[in-house]
Amino acid sequence: MNEFNEYVRECFSPVGDIVIKSMMGGYLVYLNGKLIGDIGDKELFLKRTPTSDRLLADSELRYPYEGSKTLMHVFDRFEDADLISELLEGMYAELPEKKSKKAK
Repeated sequence: MNEFNEYVRECFSPVGDIVIKSMMGGYLVYLNGKLIGDIGDKELFLKRTPTSDRLLADSELRYPYEGSKTLMHVFDRFEDADLISELLEGMYAELPEKKSKKAK
């Protein structure tokens, strides 16, 4: 795990359980079990929800990797604990529950 990933975890962890998993050269970011974004090349990308669209309206939409959906590129908001709290709590409420794996 690199320094940037630890920094993201540190900034986000007051809101809930943050897990960052390695995946295909990048990392997936989970909040309390829900996928909220990706980290690649020391850049954070968050999923689009009504809350992230409102609070990060000036963020650039980018493709974190080939074949992905556009995500919000987040680059300088880590010091604002109130914004992070409102953002992550809103996103968590708006994102669907994790799909359970069907028994074989």
